[in-house]
Amino acid sequence: MAGPSLTAGSTLLCPHGGTVAIVRASPRAMAGGAPIVTSSDMFTVAGCVFTLPGPVPSPCVRVQWIVPALRVKAGGAQALDAGSVGMCLAATGAPQGPVSVVATQPRVKGM
Repeated sequence: MAGPSLTAGSTLLCPHGGTVAIVRASPRAMAGGAPIVTSSDMFTVAGCVFTLPGPVPSPCVRVQWIVPALRVKAGGAQALDAGSVGMCLAATGAPQGPVSVVATQPRVKGM
């Protein structure tokens, strides 16, 4: 599903409230004055407090995008929009749940 584009200014959270930082590979494509993000960019999570029984800390540390924007590319990579699906992962690679898109660039939409 197409929707507002994700940019470097978008707000993303892990399912446990951790903040996702976006590290752009190349800020060439812009939307609303902010670089459009793609599935090839790096998404790291900070502040996740998830703990497995034991208790064993198992915070989300990164996001892997499963479904990018289907028809939009930026700098040769698949762009991301509000309909994109990303999975938060622990350091072990275990899936922790889907990333939440809290705020996007409202003026630019993929088709």
